[in-house]
Amino acid sequence: MSSIRLTQYSHGAGCGCKISPKVLEQILKSDVPAFKDPNLLVGNEHRDDAAVYDLQNGTSIISTTDFFMPIVDDPYDFGRIAATNAISDVYAMGGKPIMAIAILGWPLDKLAPEVAKQVTEGGRAVCRQAGITLAGGHSIDAPEPIFGLAVTGVIDTDKVKRNSQAQAGCELFLTKPLGIGVLTTAEKRAKLQFEHQGLARDWMCKLNSPGFDFAKLNCVKAMTDVTGFGLLGHLSEVCLGSNLMARVEFDKVPVLPGVQQYIDLDCMPGGTFRNFDSYGHLVAPMSERQKSILCDPQTSGGLLLAVEKGHQDELQTVAALHGIELAPFGELLEKTDADSSIVIEVV
Repeated sequence: MSSIRLTQYSHGAGCGCKISPKVLEQILKSDVPAFKDPNLLVGNEHRDDAAVYDLQNGTSIISTTDFFMPIVDDPYDFGRIAATNAISDVYAMGGKPIMAIAILGWPLDKLAPEVAKQVTEGGRAVCRQAGITLAGGHSIDAPEPIFGLAVTGVIDTDKVKRNSQAQAGCELFLTKPLGIGVLTTAEKRAKLQFEHQGLARDWMCKLNSPGFDFAKLNCVKAMTDVTGFGLLGHLSEVCLGSNLMARVEFDKVPVLPGVQQYIDLDCMPGGTFRNFDSYGHLVAPMSERQKSILCDPQTSGGLLLAVEKGHQDELQTVAALHGIELAPFGELLEKTDADSSIVIEVV
């Protein structure tokens, strides 16, 4: 089973498979009147990470789903990464996951059921690590391997973190370095050097569970995870939702080792270009190098935090409990030109 290269059975990889923001906007635009439920606290209005439903007793339910095609060759690791990525959306809202069900599409004419079992075992291992049960799921015969989870979580209603709640003056932090898309593309093209093998995988398998504790801090005004739309895509959602703009200091953005050398080898995923095509009009002019990193699609990426200035010690105390080193890489500002479409400046 170790000789199987799952990435050769899919046209895309991980969150790089996501439909671009521009195309997704066309798909979701509807003329059909939506049912209005006053208990639905968070829907799709601001592109938040998950839906949140108020139970009217101080507790809310979080519901989310995420699935994709293989981003690594090893079946067990694919399952781990897909599960970690799916559970992340609950943490990004500030919640605690309580249950998951699996989503599996499998090309039975190309890959044996035993390989699919390894994928689901990887997902089950991550669920166990997160303290939740993989309680069931649904499977279909599909042309390409697909795996993911639908995850349910809970949260105190007053602790929900939304994209629309960021404030001017907030500092920006990221809990995982960028470059997942570049390194996994280099691996798929057999260009990844020995010293970088397993690096992206290890980061993708890190649960974003610190989000549950970050949400308890009043100084954390907004939180989201950085996935397929890249840092600038998810940051633009925060800016648009909160009617703010952001200034990003490029040299302070955390980046994985070796990323630039693989960019020089043209190991950039197609999602980078689709991302920029979708939201480039929201970003002030920047260099190609900046674009290749800041628009790089992440799979199971880190948490993007908007934190009230002057509360870094409080934030760092919680981060240290989880072994995370944080440093600000930018800030949120009031919009200076209400008529301009630009919401992000990279310096």
